[in-house]
Amino acid sequence: MKSFGIASLFFLGFALLETAILSNIIFLPAVPDFLLITSLYLSLQNGRLFGVSAGFTSGLILDFLGSVPFGLNCLFRTVFGYVAGLFNKSLNINGVFFPILLGSLATIFKAFLLWVISIFYPNLNLIYTVFSFSFLFELLLNAILSPLVFRFLDIFKNSLTLNLEKVC
Repeated sequence: MKSFGIASLFFLGFALLETAILSNIIFLPAVPDFLLITSLYLSLQNGRLFGVSAGFTSGLILDFLGSVPFGLNCLFRTVFGYVAGLFNKSLNINGVFFPILLGSLATIFKAFLLWVISIFYPNLNLIYTVFSFSFLFELLLNAILSPLVFRFLDIFKNSLTLNLEKVC
């Protein structure tokens, strides 16, 4: 429970950074998705259940702060957290190459999930296409920033990782 509370504080801080500061920089065509990278890290460290909870919580925070239809971020980030949690402790997230690859794949998967959701909700006006400059810029930013965010979160790894040995 403690690790989820600390993770929620990270989500809130990153969400405020994205929505209040980075989204107001005019020359940026897209904003890096720190919450997606953080959800990826937490899901890979703690598994599906924590990933689903982390995805839902990060989506809920973004739904309150953003201008998209309420529940959209919760929906796709919950699915994302579950899928990322499937790879719990099976991928080496140390180093630079794998976090770059995982950040890129997470951004592509985000675009795919948003596309699938837009099929079921045709009135939902999502301007998020894979072939746009803003998507490619976000993909590049998420890829570059993933190793940095992973290293930053590694500092708090003891507080963010579930310790199941204490429970048993």
